[in-house]
Parts: sequence; C-alpha cells; structure tokens
Amino acid sequence: MPYKIGLVGKPSVGKSTFFNAATMNSVDEGNYPFTTIDPSVGEAYVRVDCAAPDFDEECDPRVGFCHDGIRHVPVKLVDVAGLIPGAHEGKGLGNKFLTDLNEADVLIHIVDFSGETDIEGEPTEGHDPREDIDFLEEELDMWYLEILEKGIERYESKMNQQDVKLEEELAEQMSAFKTNKNEIKQLILQEGLELDPDTWDEEDRKQLARTIRKETKPMIVAANKMDTEKAQENFEEITSDPEYEHLDFVPASAHAEKALKNAAEQDVVDYYPGDEDFEILTDDLPEEKSKGLEQIREFMDKYGGTGVQKALEDALFEELGVMAVFPGGADGLGDEHGNILPDCFLVPEGATAEDFAYTIHSDLGEGFIHAIDCRENRQIGADHELEHTDVIEIVSSN
Repeated sequence: MPYKIGLVGKPSVGKSTFFNAATMNSVDEGNYPFTTIDPSVGEAYVRVDCAAPDFDEECDPRVGFCHDGIRHVPVKLVDVAGLIPGAHEGKGLGNKFLTDLNEADVLIHIVDFSGETDIEGEPTEGHDPREDIDFLEEELDMWYLEILEKGIERYESKMNQQDVKLEEELAEQMSAFKTNKNEIKQLILQEGLELDPDTWDEEDRKQLARTIRKETKPMIVAANKMDTEKAQENFEEITSDPEYEHLDFVPASAHAEKALKNAAEQDVVDYYPGDEDFEILTDDLPEEKSKGLEQIREFMDKYGGTGVQKALEDALFEELGVMAVFPGGADGLGDEHGNILPDCFLVPEGATAEDFAYTIHSDLGEGFIHAIDCRENRQIGADHELEHTDVIEIVSSN
C-alpha cells in the first residue's frame, strides 16, 4: 500500500491549495474555517532516481511515470479537516481530525508564515506563526497523553496478575500509532524513567507522551506563503530560534506551484514539479501575468523552487526514512511481458531482503530462499539490509 502523507494545520492556512498544487485535484479552497469537512485523499508523487539508466535501459512503469531519468512514485496525500485549539477535547472537528490524522504515516504541518490568519483561522495581520506551530504540537501531545493515561490505567488494573508488563499494556493501548512493546520500552528508558508509572510525575507523563508522538508521528513544517516579505522575515526569525531546532522547515508557496502547473498545462511555461526554475514559452503574455510569473521566479531563485515537491519528499525520505527499491532480475530487468523495471516499492529504513520479498507478495516472503543484488550481481541473505534505489531479485520456492 502507498505511504500516506497527512497535511495538517489550522483552518485557512492554504492546506487545500497545497493539496491541489501537489495533486492537481479540485477540492474547495476558501479563506474561511472548515473549507475541508471530510478528508480529501489524492495521489501525489515523490521523485526517485530511476535505476534503469544504470543498466542502459529505459523503464516501463506500471504505476507512476518516468521523466528524464527520474521515477515518479505515487503516494497518498490526505488533507484532513481544519484543527482549532482544544481539538483533543472534541472542540471544532477535533475528534474527527485526530481519527483521520492517525491514518497518516508522516505529517506536513502547513503554517501561514505571512501571519495573515489568527489562531482560529480568521483573517488578521501580524500573527506570530510560532503560535500555530506550538498549538498543533500541544494538541497532538495532549491527544497522546490521554491515550497513554488509559494505557497506564489498563496496566494498573492488571498489576495483580502474573507476567503483566507495562510496555505490553501501553503498546496495546497505543497500537493505533503503529508502535510495539519494544519501542515503548526503549522510549521509557530513553527518558530515564523506571518501568513503574507510580514513580512518574505529571511532567514525566507529558514528556513521555511527547516523545512517543515524535517517534510514531514524525512531522515537518511547510512554511507556506513564503512569496511574501513578511513570511520571509518570520522564517528567518523562527528557523534561528533554538526552541524550534527539533523541527525541519521547508519554505513553500503552494500558490506559486499551482500557478506554474496551470501555466504549464496551457503551454505558457516549461515547468516540471520540483524544478528550481521555469521558462516562459510565449511573448504574448498580458503584463499582469508576466509580472506575476517574474515574482514567482524571484521567490524560486531565493529558495530553490516552490517547496511543494520538496516538502513531500523531505517528509517521506528525510523525516520518515523511506527508501525506494526496484524488483529486478540478475539476468534481465524485464518482467514476463518484457516491461523493464515496471515496479518501484517504497519500504521503511532498515528493510531487509526478506522484508522486501513480503512487500512484493506474501508468497515470495514465505518461500524466501535468498535474494540477488542486481547491481553487483551477488547473492544476499534474508537479513541483508537494503539501500535506497537498490535493484533486487527475490529467489523463492513459491
């Protein structure tokens, strides 16, 4: 199944515009709260160096596509309903937001760095984007804390039973976050805590909930509306503030990305998602449109692109640590129909050859004998950890 990237943030910061720019799907956009009531799910793409040119071949993708030697691999992009303070208490669309949010593997927090929307998502001036960053982290931490507290209650209700372990009860309570007992135990010890919640104070519990949240729901910040002067000033201040060293920031303009994609569809510009620049293809542009494009170019020159594609890829590859691996064959990269490298799978960091076999098909995993690294034409075992853009043949009894 494709990875899911969740777009989160308060209302009216440009989440729907970002979603549309990344997927070119049409969902409602509006500068008012709760434009998006139900989660919108679309298909976006992340770029991977295609392995086919390394073998003097051209690929035939089954899904996604290849452009100038760059494979575009599909991912799911989820734009969930706007969040307001108190969501963990059920305010606004809070409960629905948190449920939808949990479907995402990694989060992109869209923040209006221009300061033109207040904490409730209403138009204003001079708002500090730090408040938006802080409030989302606080809401998520409180959500995790409530579930952690339920896990502690679960453990305490079973303490008199034999072989009851804290990490097992907490992991069971927090299983929706795709964690496990080993990870929970490691994080408890990492915080310098004992495996006994009676020894924890209120601050210990809050910090543990925050640590579990950061580990199981990684997040980057897309600093949106960065094509404005005020946003750029805020960006410089916030990214140099030690309080926010734990976050990665991507300067972005969803509006610029969408404008360029629309212009490219009309053959006005030569632009491809993720490009650092574009070329105007006509001399007949109205002055207003020409001026608008040049303003976009100035922004892209300063930040190396519109930031939309970079945010998707940084979230997946840098923050989540995902790798792309191609199924191939030591004697040829084609499938039974002659298609060259038709598939490209996104797998978690540290995935082994046997893990990859199961990713392709459970039958291959169950009958796994060994694998072959097609680049080096050498046999590798089940526990061999794969690397980004590996080409791997699975040898299986099934």
